[in-house]
Amino acid sequence: MNTLIIGITGASGIVYSVKLVSLTELLGKKYDNIYVVYTRSAEKVSKEEMGLQLSEFLKTVNGLRGVYHEDELESPLASSSRLVGADMVVVPASMNTVAKLAAGIQDNLLLRAAISVLRLKGKLVIVPRETPLSPMDLRNLYRLSVAGAVILPASPGFYHRPRNMEDIVFFVVGKILDSLGIEHNLYLRWKTG
Repeated sequence: MNTLIIGITGASGIVYSVKLVSLTELLGKKYDNIYVVYTRSAEKVSKEEMGLQLSEFLKTVNGLRGVYHEDELESPLASSSRLVGADMVVVPASMNTVAKLAAGIQDNLLLRAAISVLRLKGKLVIVPRETPLSPMDLRNLYRLSVAGAVILPASPGFYHRPRNMEDIVFFVVGKILDSLGIEHNLYLRWKTG
């Protein structure tokens, strides 16, 4: 059974994770089980940025196998024995989460699941939403890349001529789907000539 875990941290850019989670029908074409793990900070940022109580929103999303708070270490996602064949997207990824992952720190469920996915050679997609990046941030992202993670900054392109905010968000979410190998039509592909 194919599993996808969506990790949501307290970086700015909660809209990306909300859009991704809303695509469970599309994600379900590849993944049998879709889980979400969110942090305490993600709950705070979602209220600030979107006026959204994240935990309540996640309860309304059809197609999720489970939703867990970072403190729920009794969850099945806490053990790598349950994550064979799993992929994970951390969106948005705070620099605190990136630093802890790069150092191998596993002091919450999101970090434990991400390290387990790397350990088992699953696909780990990290979507940092921070600018500018310090030398420490760049070093940590590099270390995760060398460990096998896909580093996908939330940097939208504009060649598809976005007309509104949703077009910009869908570009980044589309790139996440591209990294997972899921076909979609969320943005227009680059055309030459």
